[in-house]
Amino acid sequence: MTAKKESNKSKNKDKAKVKAKAQDQEQIEKKSGLAIFIEEVSGGSLKIPVLAIFTGLLAGGVIVAITTVEMYQAFGQGSIIEGLGIGWRAIVDSYISLFTGAIGDPPKIIEALSSGDDVLIRKAFNPILESLVLSTPYIFAGLAVALGFRTGLFNIGAEGQLFIGAIVSVWIGFSFKGLPSYIHIPMAMLGGALGGAAWGFIPGILKAKFGAHEVINTIMMNYIAFRLSEYLLRGPLMRPDSFNPISPFVEKSAELPRFFEDPIRFHLGFFIALGVAWLVYWFMFKTKWGFDLRTVGANPNAARYAGMNIVRSTIVAMSLSGALAGLAGANEVLGVNHNLALAFSSGYGFDAIALALLGKSHPMGVVLASILFGTLRNGAIKMQIAGIPVDIITIIQSFVIVFIAAPAIIRTMYRMKEKEGGDEPVFLSKWGGN
Repeated sequence: MTAKKESNKSKNKDKAKVKAKAQDQEQIEKKSGLAIFIEEVSGGSLKIPVLAIFTGLLAGGVIVAITTVEMYQAFGQGSIIEGLGIGWRAIVDSYISLFTGAIGDPPKIIEALSSGDDVLIRKAFNPILESLVLSTPYIFAGLAVALGFRTGLFNIGAEGQLFIGAIVSVWIGFSFKGLPSYIHIPMAMLGGALGGAAWGFIPGILKAKFGAHEVINTIMMNYIAFRLSEYLLRGPLMRPDSFNPISPFVEKSAELPRFFEDPIRFHLGFFIALGVAWLVYWFMFKTKWGFDLRTVGANPNAARYAGMNIVRSTIVAMSLSGALAGLAGANEVLGVNHNLALAFSSGYGFDAIALALLGKSHPMGVVLASILFGTLRNGAIKMQIAGIPVDIITIIQSFVIVFIAAPAIIRTMYRMKEKEGGDEPVFLSKWGGN
């Protein structure tokens, strides 16, 4: 009798959890994406990413100062005050370079607008437009990892899926000739998404059917994708008139349209990324399929008891995550490079993990975090011209990631009270659970 009572209690708990999830879904459907995002980061948790960014910038400034040789030379001459002043000026100069390189120089922007010269205006606004160009693949890749997080999966394979998406897109881009742009561009983008989806499907079915850990499988799939791209670019996809491992250029009909003349590279891909972010939000928070995926990620046992197909949900989630990463690769070859070369990605798939964490695994949060990272990366170029090592930006990003991943550090540093129930974990289910 005791065992039976315990079994009934367990079933009632599962029913209650499923009912609570259904009620939550009804409330979510009545709210906008902005309201959901604000609710998720309210109650003190919004302070964590903001303070993490601020603290990362402070830590980066300290690194700039302690790597300034002139400061130590002043110390050696017995002038501590002068040395500290040199270190402070180095910090200020580096962040001014970062700001003007990423956003633009306000006086030059005002001057260009006053002149009415189209060329000067384009040059003045080019920094912020270039930041958006660099943010675009981050948006796609960040959405890929965030979708996995929401469904209880840790997709480390976004970088490999990005490569496969780029390979398929560039092949469609240069192989099909004579097509109008309104057919060729969607075909190439869809090909990139399908390539990434196929690369995500493999670890998805291995986890769903055989319990294989998705972290291990996606990491291994990354290496396969890297070596496969090397083989293809040195063989079947190699441009005939080149000795370098590089693909032919895609047809003009497959290039994502740019809004301005060279050297401004701002293209349609940014708005496609925003549209995809909205679609991901709609799918995850407004549809039954998205509700099923989130429920499986939150509590697989309750989802199974409610009749949800765990195997199908896992495979679908990994495939969709791979498709989003594949779109990042398609965006780069169709909108920026117009061909494919070895190591064309600067680690977008790996940075996407930090973006998903920083954005609270919400599409709107991912977009904002992506723009932040794209801005930092673009500003780093101007910092490097000013004599500041570009690695400083990587250090700042690393500090931000550490503080986001370990919010207790921020709470301790700023003496913040921990909210009741603690910080919400990324995964509510076990990584290796089915």
